[in-house]
Amino acid sequence: MSNEMPSLLELDDIQSGVLRPRPSPYSASYLLLRINEHTAGRELMRRLGTVVASSAQTSSPAGNTWVSVSLTFQGLKALGVPQDSLASFSWEFKQGMAARANVLGDTGDSSPENWEKPLGTPNVHVVLTTLAPDPEHRDKAFKRVQDALQKLPGVEVIWRQDSEAPPNGREPFGFRDGISHPAIEGSGIPGSNPQEQPLKAGEFILGYRDELGGLPPMPQPEILGRNGTYVVFRKLHQRVAAFRQFLKAHSSTPEEEAFVAAKLMGRWQSGTPLALCPFHDDIESGADPRRINDFLYKADDAAGYKTPPGSHIRRANPRDASVAGVVRLHRMLRRGTAYGPLLPEGVLEDDGADRGLMFAFIGAHLGRQFEFVQSEWINDGVFAGLENAKDPIAGSTDDQAGTFSIPRQPLRKRLQGLSRFVVTRGGEYCFMPGLRALRWLAELP
Repeated sequence: MSNEMPSLLELDDIQSGVLRPRPSPYSASYLLLRINEHTAGRELMRRLGTVVASSAQTSSPAGNTWVSVSLTFQGLKALGVPQDSLASFSWEFKQGMAARANVLGDTGDSSPENWEKPLGTPNVHVVLTTLAPDPEHRDKAFKRVQDALQKLPGVEVIWRQDSEAPPNGREPFGFRDGISHPAIEGSGIPGSNPQEQPLKAGEFILGYRDELGGLPPMPQPEILGRNGTYVVFRKLHQRVAAFRQFLKAHSSTPEEEAFVAAKLMGRWQSGTPLALCPFHDDIESGADPRRINDFLYKADDAAGYKTPPGSHIRRANPRDASVAGVVRLHRMLRRGTAYGPLLPEGVLEDDGADRGLMFAFIGAHLGRQFEFVQSEWINDGVFAGLENAKDPIAGSTDDQAGTFSIPRQPLRKRLQGLSRFVVTRGGEYCFMPGLRALRWLAELP
């Protein structure tokens, strides 16, 4: 890593949704648009430039509320972006998520032919995200979005998904969510793990040096690419009843069910990490933001007796482990929001309701960040000596074919019969431009 002084971030040009952690509690809306006429699309970019806040705007009457705008590759084409500029984007972005399904493990029930339309189709051009601490502030911000869409017959709303923080503050499987986020040099926003050094801004924002000391490839011209980033949107359906059935089949008491669930996740449902409380949940620790993410693995848990090497949080972020290259090269910003009604406590049969997470991953490198983590850490166990075992929570496991090992002495406990608990309902690869880039798009000749 370079020892040079960090570059000053041009916060007034970076969309606020890039750097700000998700509010807690939260209320969110996701809107997909199709551009049917390029002049209307350019006018939309001009109007959104007055709706989208910059990262320099750290406070407002609305509180921790923001609107973000992102475009797919097809959306940039619909705006009439010149061919040489289109060619300068990353090749994963140009292909689109649906074309990358096999790399991502989106097969079987998660394959693109089963996705919720219009997700994964060429019709998705613009993704608008509104995020706020409560429905009142979200609706006020969303009203500004609706005003920007007024009298633009060449722009069509084709899909909407609303999300709300569940009453218990947890995601549909019952775990506290949105705990971990890294610090970015120059952002002024602290990370959640005091033992993790801030990452170079170029890992997340184009135009700045990354952890390798170089400048990530950036779309051209510079005004289009600088201060932008790539965003991965995914709608993930959670099979809560199937998850509960698995826990019950491998436990003899409710306490053992909670223990097995914690081993699969790497945290107790309160959010308390096994690294700090390996034998029982600690509600007080789970409520303490100073402790809940303050841990590493290598020093006292290399074998995984506390947090199994195959657990979800250890695979998604191995922290200080020496696996698959430098962990810092694969860090991402994550913004997850839950959708759909919770399955009532204790219910073991699926009620047919759609519930899960709307997930957004933000980073400057689609290939070595999102796709690498998804293919090498989530859906392949070789990196941690787990052979072909997949992530027990989010992996693309064929029905009843998955296994999971809980290290213990003298013999490990081996769970069998894991199935796919998270199904991809669709998604998009997007580019989130800087505010100057929005104006550039609006003024295309």
